[in-house]
Amino acid sequence: MPPSDPESSRWFAEEVLPHEPKLRAWLRGRFPGVTDTDDLVQEAYARLMQAHATGPIACPRAFLFVTARNLALNHLRHRRIERPEGAAEIDVLSVADERVGAPEALAHAEEFQILVRAIESLPERCRQVITLRKIYGLSQKEAAERLGLSEHTVEAQGSIGLQKCIEYFRRHGHGPRSRP
Repeated sequence: MPPSDPESSRWFAEEVLPHEPKLRAWLRGRFPGVTDTDDLVQEAYARLMQAHATGPIACPRAFLFVTARNLALNHLRHRRIERPEGAAEIDVLSVADERVGAPEALAHAEEFQILVRAIESLPERCRQVITLRKIYGLSQKEAAERLGLSEHTVEAQGSIGLQKCIEYFRRHGHGPRSRP
């Protein structure tokens, strides 16, 4: 799924594509039972771009790795292959951007914890919808089916959840940042 506008294309080329070789190697090492890594990577890109279209992604590399992991686990689940030992765990610092130093990595980890607290502060239904849509990358239809809700309710709860997360960030001094 190629980005449609020049800014998204630049972001994708600079912030996402450099991680592809490590992502492919990581997937092959962690999920040897997955035969088509190309499909997983492309689907992870598609879900990343869908999420990016709704707003900024604080750590594209972590989002990409988590999404690819979830897709691989779903693929293995469908093939009834047992998950490799440790495949579900991702150490946040292990996917930290190597281009940044320790202070920046720590700042990213702190931002991630703020995001976790923001999501935890949501009402239950909003939290479920945001987790399924933004963390696990499920479509609106898939999230609705999993939660036994209408797609309209998932859309509405997702919007409410995102707005409440934005308000949480602003209350805690972490409003949107502009890029140079």
